[in-house]
Amino acid sequence: MLIVSNCIVSEDIVDRCFCCPLSECKGQCCVEGDAGAPLEEEEVADLERILPQVKPYMTEKGLAAIEEQGVAVREDGFGISTPLVDNRECAFVAWGTDGTAYCAIEQAWRDGMTDFMKPVSCHLYPLRLDNYGEFIAVNYHQWDICRCAANHPDGKPLYQYLREPLVRRFGQAWYDELLEQIALRNK
Repeated sequence: MLIVSNCIVSEDIVDRCFCCPLSECKGQCCVEGDAGAPLEEEEVADLERILPQVKPYMTEKGLAAIEEQGVAVREDGFGISTPLVDNRECAFVAWGTDGTAYCAIEQAWRDGMTDFMKPVSCHLYPLRLDNYGEFIAVNYHQWDICRCAANHPDGKPLYQYLREPLVRRFGQAWYDELLEQIALRNK
């Protein structure tokens, strides 16, 4: 394990490579699973604020799920997460003509409609954060549907592949400290 600030970081971040080939997996990480995307407390307000700009990108079922459940649900064992449609895909999933699931929030952001890209947990995936009060565990989540990403020939070590979301979540100083810890580890 690497210790970076108040985080215990799995060495998988250095040892595992990843590159998400959306054309192969079809965005199944937004469809499968036991709960919606984990949310940070402050992201709930962000989602409520940008919802009017995101609605045009959403499906009718996603809109109905938001109307019924709100932009976030709180579940024992899962914390705060995005609601699901029929206990399956995230309410914010939209579908491409080829059947690929994509994020309506991110598409609105890409089109310049919002200033919020998507939940940081989605941006960080396949890394998952577990908050233990005084410290945060940063772990690699291995999932069969991401096998093509873990074995992709264009894969990079997770800390490189996920540089942008790591800096978004923890800051540049944290990322620089991570790089120092990796350099010490590799001596």
